[in-house]
Amino acid sequence: MEALLTEVVGRAKECAEYEVQTIFIGGGTPSVVDTVWIEKLLAAVREHYCMAEDAEISMEVNPGTVDLDKLLHYRNAGVNRLSIGLQSVSDEELKVLGRIHTFSQFLDTYAWTAEAGFDNCNVDIMAALPGQTMESYRETLKKVLSLNPPPKHISAYSLIVEEGTPFAELNEQKKLCLPEEETEREMYWDTHKRLLEAGYEHYEISNYAMPGYACRHNIGYWKRKDYLGFGIGAASLIENRRFSNESNLEKYTEEPLNCRQEAVSLTVKEQMEEFMFLGLRMRSGICVKEFEEEFGESLREIYGFVIDKNIRDGLLHMSEDGAYLALTDRGIDISNYVLAQFLL
Repeated sequence: MEALLTEVVGRAKECAEYEVQTIFIGGGTPSVVDTVWIEKLLAAVREHYCMAEDAEISMEVNPGTVDLDKLLHYRNAGVNRLSIGLQSVSDEELKVLGRIHTFSQFLDTYAWTAEAGFDNCNVDIMAALPGQTMESYRETLKKVLSLNPPPKHISAYSLIVEEGTPFAELNEQKKLCLPEEETEREMYWDTHKRLLEAGYEHYEISNYAMPGYACRHNIGYWKRKDYLGFGIGAASLIENRRFSNESNLEKYTEEPLNCRQEAVSLTVKEQMEEFMFLGLRMRSGICVKEFEEEFGESLREIYGFVIDKNIRDGLLHMSEDGAYLALTDRGIDISNYVLAQFLL
């Protein structure tokens, strides 16, 4: 944490012309550290950076690592949005995932958020877990929607079995009982149906929000806004240059201001690709005019063949006024296939 603070303060000069619109403390479990570090971290950003008065300040917390006192400290430090990692209401499924909390502990955590003054909370849930059934997943949806007050934001992800993980090993040995692909898609569209009925907007492939509560920080990623990452392995995008920090703990803590790997300047072609495959994650799709303003070229000139093919296949649709291009419901089911076609 000392190294992280050194980096935050030391990078301020290079960001003098920027206004900080959003902050996201996460990727891991920041709620395990002493609250004094979160207070110091946000105080350092306020002191050394130009920060918008209405900045969205999100923090990830996991049940079993927080109590009411911690949450009060976060609120007083300026955190105004929490993201709580529930994943499932089934203690059995949580155990399979290696989570340290129970559903009962989540309920305690959720109750404390309101007591601490948070009115903007996200709840993370997961589908396609080992041993999960349609019935047990629906139970998770039902109980999350019955929370009082309902969460302003819900992130609903499918489990991805990453290479090199214990799950990948078990899967290769046919010892991981994952739901069928058809069941996973049924879970996805059941989530869509139930959350829309409950008043949520489906604004990104895996994210739902009450009107006015979409995560501004994440929208920044999908719209390729500049962002600066701090900490071990943190990634950044500044003026079409991508770079990452050292991912070795010892090396990072020794030289937090000399830990960046070589920056990669994105070619115009790569910028176009990112504009498309990140922007199409949004349910509203990509804005044709924004593409043309950013690149000085017609979207149809660059991608006409791909767009026409996928519209014919029912995977993309253009708004009636021709202003937005978006994935159809069928396109979302095979989004990786569609998005890969925008690699030039």
